[in-house]
Amino acid sequence: MKRIILYSILACIVVVGLLQLVPVSFVVPVKGATRKSYDHRSFWAYPWGSSGHHKGVDIFAKKGTPVLSATSGLVLYTGVFSKGGNVVLVMDRSLKYHYYAHLDEVYTSAFSWASAGEVLGTVGTTGNAKGKPPHLHYSISRIFPRWTSDGGWQKRFYDDPVKRLNEVLTKK
Repeated sequence: MKRIILYSILACIVVVGLLQLVPVSFVVPVKGATRKSYDHRSFWAYPWGSSGHHKGVDIFAKKGTPVLSATSGLVLYTGVFSKGGNVVLVMDRSLKYHYYAHLDEVYTSAFSWASAGEVLGTVGTTGNAKGKPPHLHYSISRIFPRWTSDGGWQKRFYDDPVKRLNEVLTKK
């Protein structure tokens, strides 16, 4: 019995490790956004409010602009956070979390499947974005850390969304 449990755990670790290598298609999460819609130096900027570092990118657009799912994945959560306001959390096939915050409206629900490019909601100013220009705060985090030496241990759990945006928008 112990051997079956051990083999099962090892199999799960291998599968999860392999899923981290699965390429995931990526769509710019704000309809019509360009390279001028966000600050290319904002990821991990410090100091950034009460959270210390800025763990994502703010993509500016008119209030009500559609927010698109950057990847296909399972919607894990829709609701309200004090800093994020109206938020959506999507987990993609590689087990990365895509966090969409400050939404004006949310058009999806928890435990539904979102296809890449599907409208999740609209750009807004909820949470700590109240009184600021409308934007989407978008971040990508992971269950398992990357092995890197820059930015300290906490940065290992975040991917740079600016890099992904620049890759996609440069191809257009």
